[in-house]
Amino acid sequence: MDDSLAPPGSTRRTTIHRLPEKAVPDRDTAYAILDAGLLAHVAHQGDDGPVLTPLAYARDHDRLLMHGSRASRTIRALASGVPAVVNVTLLDGVVLARSLFESSMHYRSVTAFGSAIEVRSDEVDEALRIMSEHMLPGRYADARHPAPQELKATLTIAFPLDEIAVKVSDGEPLDTEEDRADPRISALWAGVVPIESRWGPPRADDATPAGTPSPDYIASWTPPGKQ
Repeated sequence: MDDSLAPPGSTRRTTIHRLPEKAVPDRDTAYAILDAGLLAHVAHQGDDGPVLTPLAYARDHDRLLMHGSRASRTIRALASGVPAVVNVTLLDGVVLARSLFESSMHYRSVTAFGSAIEVRSDEVDEALRIMSEHMLPGRYADARHPAPQELKATLTIAFPLDEIAVKVSDGEPLDTEEDRADPRISALWAGVVPIESRWGPPRADDATPAGTPSPDYIASWTPPGKQ
């Protein structure tokens, strides 16, 4: 981690105004959230209006790595350096307060502002390895690596984590004094219903030889959202 980078929430764009007590000015927390996720949503201004694209990613120190087809307008636009916003949000639960107004969600969220760059050709192999190991730990050593024509058709980009905002919502439901004083409303159940992700049993495809066991490393995978 580059200690010279600004703390989360310390710039005009990253200052959290709505429920500022949920802001977390800590890069370790931000990176733990990013390392627990698999999917980012990337927004930029396209030729015909705003564009929002879900992209798989992996964190490499103080940047996010992403890739896609060179035929993708979004990937080409991001690689050209257009201003963009990247968000990763992990849902941890729903909060049932005694009123609908106060009901909410538990979540961990990181938003990054900046512009991506195309990863240099001499760094692409390592970038793809990092992404593979983030999404499919252990698979890189087993699977066939990209062929030259596949690499040529793929555009790999890096998005800086220089300017980020971190917001974490947790805790108990916040009921109003009026609701707690109302005999009917105060008797309602209130609390948190956790949301948990898990991996299901591996299912082989039709081309896998009968009796071939699933790879041992799958058993060690951490479900998305877990740290």
